[in-house]
Amino acid sequence: MAVERGKKVRKAPIWGDVKTKLADFDRAGLLALLQDMYGASKDNQAFLHARFGLGADILKPYKTTISRWLWPDISRNQDTSISKAKKAIADYKKAVGRPEDLAELMTYYCEQAVGFSNEVGLADEGYFDSLVRMFAQVLKLAMSLPVEERGTLLGRLDQVRRVSHNFGYGVGDEMDDLLDAI
Repeated sequence: MAVERGKKVRKAPIWGDVKTKLADFDRAGLLALLQDMYGASKDNQAFLHARFGLGADILKPYKTTISRWLWPDISRNQDTSISKAKKAIADYKKAVGRPEDLAELMTYYCEQAVGFSNEVGLADEGYFDSLVRMFAQVLKLAMSLPVEERGTLLGRLDQVRRVSHNFGYGVGDEMDDLLDAI
């Protein structure tokens, strides 16, 4: 905070500033603002669709983002981005955050990472570390779900573990240890 003639002045606005301005809006004004935000980006649309449960598959835009960043089109010189793939999961968590859907997205993340690595022979330690961390997180989350919901996830994660033994770097062994610990 900067000090201006005895007053503290913030350099950047914060949520409280926005909230104060929103208090001046009537219902029509708020709806118009939300419509403008909806039209401003696909991320805003995905957030609102997920929050309100709109559409046949609210996870589709999040999965599309995960796929793009973990299984890029190398013929088009696309790069991977662990942070952008993880951001899709974080964005869904902010929008709704249902544990079973989070587990689905996290499992999908693992499947995409393993599939791409196996297909192209990727040997990136950071990519593998991220995969193992996500695998550990989804295992923990899956075990908190009702028994009838976790069976399919655990089967898919076991397939991820099996394929991971193709990579070296101890990826499959670490996943073995994580599965043994549950």
